Amino acid sequence: MHVTALLPMKGHSERVPGKNLRKMGDKPLFFHVATTLQQCELVDTIVINTDSESIADQAEKKFSKVRINWRPEDICGDFVSMNTIIDYDLQHNSATHFLQTHSTNPLLSVKTLTGAVESYFAKLGEYDSLFSVTRLQTRLYWESGAPINHSPEELLRTQDLPPVFEENSNMYIFNKESFAASGKNRIGVKPQMFVMDPLEAMDIDEECDFIMAERLLAMQNL
Repeated sequence: MHVTALLPMKGHSERVPGKNLRKMGDKPLFFHVATTLQQCELVDTIVINTDSESIADQAEKKFSKVRINWRPEDICGDFVSMNTIIDYDLQHNSATHFLQTHSTNPLLSVKTLTGAVESYFAKLGEYDSLFSVTRLQTRLYWESGAPINHSPEELLRTQDLPPVFEENSNMYIFNKESFAASGKNRIGVKPQMFVMDPLEAMDIDEECDFIMAERLLAMQNL
């Protein structure tokens, strides 16, 4: 019941420049999720697919589980699909089960990570993969103004609305067979949704996200 963690990181970042190596608190951003992976007993190895010598050097010095998979030039850049990078990693790894997360998920805890891996293996006969989601119970609308999950005439309390679930890009767990069967997709043909705490699932896309995550981490350490 163990997985190989995939933690892809490129040196360039478009929306938050240099974010992977930028200090969050007293250490680089990617150290936070790498520490979680390092401490999780169900993670055997952390594969960092990167084009950055600085990321590779710091990762190998700090984390004993890390193995570097250098990213070839033909899959470098801002517009390469994550599934393409995962496909490359799977071709160069003999493991069977994989967990992919991001350096931009610094609030992910060992407890939640462990729970996701255990849930994946416990339900592997029913589902072929797992992805993390955030539960939403709020009034949602399509761009046209049409309601998605409620009737404006009824005006139920938000806690009574049928929940919808947002793919939060925090964790994906899959195996080589499910990846191939789904057309090389980290979400398989029959995936399991794993609900996470919305604060822990926070992802850093913009500068404001970085600031908020840094403050939440500071509060946790008080």
